[in-house]
Amino acid sequence: MKLLWKKELRSIDKTSPDDIIKLLLENRGITDEDNFINPPSPLTVSIEHFNKSYSTSLKRVFKLLEQIKKENKTVVVYTDYDADGITGGAILWETLHLLGFSAMPYVPHRVTEGYGFSVKGLNTVKDKFAPALIISVDHGITAEQKIAHAKAQGIPIIVTDHHLKSDVAPTSAFAVFHIPELSGSGVSYFFSKAIFDHFSSVIPSISEGFSSADAGANFADAGFLANARNDNMKKLQHNFSHDYISLASIGTVADLVPLLGVSRSVVATGLKEFSKMKRVGMKELLLQAGIEHKEISTYEIGFVIAPRINAIGRLEHAIDALRLLCTTDAKRARELTDKIGKRNTERQDLVAQSIEEAEKKLQAPSFKLQEKKIIILSSSTWHEGIIGLIASKLVEKYYRPVIVMTKSGPNYKGSARSIPAFHITNSLREHKDLLIDVGGHAQAAGFTLESTKLEQFQETLTRYADSKLTTDDLIKSIKADLKLPISFITKQLVEKIRKLKPFGMGNPNPTFISTVVISRVSVMGKDQQHLKFYSEDGTEFVAFGKGEMFGSISRGEVREVVYYAELNEWNGNQRINCRVLHL
Repeated sequence: MKLLWKKELRSIDKTSPDDIIKLLLENRGITDEDNFINPPSPLTVSIEHFNKSYSTSLKRVFKLLEQIKKENKTVVVYTDYDADGITGGAILWETLHLLGFSAMPYVPHRVTEGYGFSVKGLNTVKDKFAPALIISVDHGITAEQKIAHAKAQGIPIIVTDHHLKSDVAPTSAFAVFHIPELSGSGVSYFFSKAIFDHFSSVIPSISEGFSSADAGANFADAGFLANARNDNMKKLQHNFSHDYISLASIGTVADLVPLLGVSRSVVATGLKEFSKMKRVGMKELLLQAGIEHKEISTYEIGFVIAPRINAIGRLEHAIDALRLLCTTDAKRARELTDKIGKRNTERQDLVAQSIEEAEKKLQAPSFKLQEKKIIILSSSTWHEGIIGLIASKLVEKYYRPVIVMTKSGPNYKGSARSIPAFHITNSLREHKDLLIDVGGHAQAAGFTLESTKLEQFQETLTRYADSKLTTDDLIKSIKADLKLPISFITKQLVEKIRKLKPFGMGNPNPTFISTVVISRVSVMGKDQQHLKFYSEDGTEFVAFGKGEMFGSISRGEVREVVYYAELNEWNGNQRINCRVLHL
C-alpha cells in the first residue's frame, strides 16, 4: 500500500480552516469555491445549458410530439435495466403519461436481449405497441445500426444518453441528447423537464383556474386537453421540484458519475428532497431497508437503495423495479418491494457462491496469478446478471483490471471493471475486431464475444495489459488530500468540510494523513470487531473491522494514520470523530 498526499502542512504553518478548504479545492483543480459549493440549481437549469444546439433539436421534438399527441399514437420509453436507466425511465414515462400521452415503458431483458437496443427488442416493441416514436434512456449513443433498423421500419428514435461515444455516430436518430457530465437519469430529467415546460405552456396556467371548458375552446383541434387535467399538472410541478430530482440523484450516484457541476447539484438537491417524496414505492423500499427515518446520503443510495433497484434486473426482468417507482397503489408497492427484497438476498448469495468459484480458478497453480497484470475469467455457469459484481469484488481485492465472462448461447457475455491506470472501454475498443459489441466508461464496460474467439481474446488482452501497465500501476495507493498535524483538525474545519457534500465519485470525502501518538486503545462493537483509539490531544479515531489489531497497537506508539473527519452529536454536544482508512 502506497501512502500519497498532495501537500503537507507543518505545525509552524499559520493556516486557518478557510485556508485548508481552499487548499483542498485547489488540489482538485477547483479555483472557484463559490461556484463549486453553490452550482446552478437543477430546478433552474434547462437542457440547452449543456449544448445550445439542443434548442433547435427540441423544436423538432416538440413538433413531432404534438403530432403524435394529436393523433393519439404511442410513444415508447425504451430504458436501460440498471438503477440509472430505471430511475430515468420512470421520470420520462411518468412525465409523458401525466401529460396525457399514450406512453409505454419498455425495459429489455438483460439475458435474452442484452444492453440497449437489439433487433429482438425493437421488433418486440414494434409488434406489441406499434409506436410512432421510441425514446431511449441511458443508452443509444453507440447503437447506429439498431437505430437505422428502426428507422427503416418507419419508427423514429430519440436518443438520450451519457455513455462514451463510439466511432460511429447515431446519424439515423431523429434527435440526440448526449450529455456525458450527467447520468442517464440526469439527461432524462432535463429532457423531461423541457417536454413538461413546453406542453404546460400551451395549457392555461393552473394558477389562473384551468377548466376543461376553457381549454376546449382554445385547443379542441389540437386534442391536447382531454388528459391535461389540473391535478396532473400540479403533480408534475411537484415531481420536478421533488420526486424526479431525487430519482435522478439515485441514478447519478448509482452510476458513479462525478459529483461536479450540475451533477453535484442534482444529487445535493435530490438528497434534500427525499423527505418530500410522495411515491409509495420508494417509501416501501426505504421501509424494507430500515432507513425510512434516516437522512438519506450518497452512502444510502450507493449501498442500500441502488442495489435493491438493480437486484430484480440482475436475476429477472427489471420492469418490476420501474413499476415499483411508478405505482400509486400501496398494496402493489408492498408486493413489489417484497419481491425485490427476495431477489436482492438471492443476488447476494449468488455473488458469494460465484466469488468462491472465481477464487478457486485464481488460486490454481496453472493460473499464475502473481504474473497477471489483468485477470480474465470465464465460466459456463455464472449468472449473467452478476458478472459485473464479481469483477468489482475482484478489482477491490487484487487491484488490477478484471474481465469476467459467462456463456450465453453461442457467445460469451462479458463485464469488466478496472483501475485508474487502465481505461477499460478504450482498451476493449482497441480490439473491437474480436468483439460483437462493446460499451461503457473508463473503469467499467460490457461486451459480447463469439465463443470461438475466447482464447484469442484472452491472449490478446493479456499482452495488451502487459504492454500498458507497470508494476507501480498495480500497487494500491491511498491518496490523501493533505498531510497535516492532528491539531489542525478542528470543529470549525469539519463544519466547513460538511459544506463540500455530497461526497462521492469525483468529489470524495477529504482525506488526511497525520502522525499520531496513540493514547488509549479499546475495541467496540457487538463482536469487538472495531478498533477505537485516541491521540494524545484527545481526538477520537475509529477503525471499522480492525478489532484484530487491538493486541498489536499500544499506548505511546507513533502511527501514520489516514482518515477523514466527522462531527458526532450526542445530547447536544459535538465531538470530532476520525474514521480510519489506513493504520
